[in-house]
Amino acid sequence: AADPRCARRAALRLAASLIGTHDVDSYRLSRSLSPGRCLSLCAPSLAVLVYSRSTVAIMVSLKLQKRLASSVLKCGRGKVWLDPNETNEISMANSRQNIRKLIKDGFVIKKPQVVHSRSRVMRHLDAKRKGRHTGYGKRKGTAGARLPMKVLWMRRMRVLRRLLRKYREAKKIDKHLYHSLYMGAKGNQFKNKRVLMEAIHKEKAEKLRLKALTDQAEARKAKAKSKTERKTKRKTEQDEMARELDAQEEPKA
Repeated sequence: AADPRCARRAALRLAASLIGTHDVDSYRLSRSLSPGRCLSLCAPSLAVLVYSRSTVAIMVSLKLQKRLASSVLKCGRGKVWLDPNETNEISMANSRQNIRKLIKDGFVIKKPQVVHSRSRVMRHLDAKRKGRHTGYGKRKGTAGARLPMKVLWMRRMRVLRRLLRKYREAKKIDKHLYHSLYMGAKGNQFKNKRVLMEAIHKEKAEKLRLKALTDQAEARKAKAKSKTERKTKRKTEQDEMARELDAQEEPKA
């Protein structure tokens, strides 16, 4: 079979005998097809490969089986593995039930998930937490875009309000002081928790000082009042004694 046309005819006859028909005209043969290329046949699941001028092989198309297997396995077609040694048996499966049987037998397998390692990413993030890779050359946005002022404000407000709420629940401050400090924090009066705690201690100390002064004033007032009462009582007693003496001297006279 030195003539290429003889090789083509031999391939067609072999394909026809394999399919079970001798109607060679029912197959499509390209005029430009040379030995070594694929001859497209009318049978949907077969293709003839001409390896040389005298060697012909049959390759089975498993597109249908792969599509059914991807549907059964609930994955993509690229994830389906078909056993190349069981091509003939797999090609006979034309339903999902047959595909399930092949899966059970191990001829059709779902490929494992490809590992996408994040070790390098985690190592890079650990370095960034330490301050590496954050120089001017690594920055893309402005300072306000990388860390907005609103985010800083919200963080600060949450810290201050959480502290005020905790102190109020612990009875360290009353509701009036809580309200005044809350409004002061809202008005940007305290830049951090330390300043707020200092303000709380200062307010409590001032309140204690005022209370002590008030108590002292009340004590002085009470002392003065008791002194005045004693003087008034003493004077009243002296007046009564004088009147009694005068009353005793009048009959003698």
